[in-house]
Amino acid sequence: MNNSRETMLEAAQAFLIKGTIESCEPYGSGHINLTYRLVCREKGQEYAYILQQMNQEVFKDIKGLMSNVKGVTSFLRRQIIENHGDPDRETLNLVPTRDGQDYYTDSLGHCWRMYLFISQATCYNLVEDPKDFYQSGKAFGRFQCLLADYPADELHETIPDFHNTPARYETFEKAVREDVMGRAGQVAEEIQFIRERKEDMGLALRLKEEGRLPVRVSHNDTKLNNIMIDDATGQALCIIDLDTIMPGFSIFDYGDSIRFGANTAQEDETDLSKVSLSLPLFEVYTKGFLEGSQGRLTRTETELLPYGAKMMTLECGMRFLTDYLQGDVYFHTSREGHNLDRCRTQLALVADIERKWADLAAIVQKYQC
Repeated sequence: MNNSRETMLEAAQAFLIKGTIESCEPYGSGHINLTYRLVCREKGQEYAYILQQMNQEVFKDIKGLMSNVKGVTSFLRRQIIENHGDPDRETLNLVPTRDGQDYYTDSLGHCWRMYLFISQATCYNLVEDPKDFYQSGKAFGRFQCLLADYPADELHETIPDFHNTPARYETFEKAVREDVMGRAGQVAEEIQFIRERKEDMGLALRLKEEGRLPVRVSHNDTKLNNIMIDDATGQALCIIDLDTIMPGFSIFDYGDSIRFGANTAQEDETDLSKVSLSLPLFEVYTKGFLEGSQGRLTRTETELLPYGAKMMTLECGMRFLTDYLQGDVYFHTSREGHNLDRCRTQLALVADIERKWADLAAIVQKYQC
């Protein structure tokens, strides 16, 4: 996905920006969309925006995606105003095109959107301070609180079956059967580990069908770097990267954060002795998440938080192994066996979550509203 500077400027000028364009440079560390920081000036006043070319290879339904983003950000803005917050900094704000649309399609068919730029705030890629992980938990918990009354069933599925773990399992078994790279014999232990947990994978969907697990607005990419932390206060400010907003489960958003942030090792660590679930980090995130949700989660949702952490870790490991068996066609790799290393790290983390299950349940109960 690329574009010329002329195409980028064509897109920038299609939106209702203030002043004259002064600069437009690449911004951030995202890998999916192309992102730029646009700076304009008028009568000595600077105006900054985020300009993004959306990845149409990953997101096939741009209209549905942008309908989700507009609906959720507009709803959040109203909620933030009602709570006497700052709606220009506590949620993303779309800038419309000059003809009143939510996004612009350029002369080459690329789709673009624009947000107001949020200044004096930072995204962190790694948990360097437990306070930041606590703030992340509080922000995603508050996200659930503010959107508790949003009609989640009206959202479009931007990536169908994204966290449908049973469907992911069927894809995994198909990859094992076909074994196009002749690798299945080398990973029998990992295959067996996943198969032994097959029955766990359908629990969330079963509880949903029974009416015991509510469908929520789900962010689906709850890593620390999707939270903007205010530079002055150190408080979580705004949740970004809303492309995967879909109907889903709060426990899976929580669980993906734990999978990413409470692991004591890197995602592709080859020394599995370094892999474990940090109970202190699990606790600070859980404390923040439940404080932020302000009692809007059901008792079932709260009790299933450790299950969410286990499932998101298991699903991720299964996806890495599936890709390894298929020839490393989905995830970018930088070395031989990279996806297998990633898989083994996730499965080692699942095993440690299971060992610490009683501790996790006790921590959740400690902060349960």
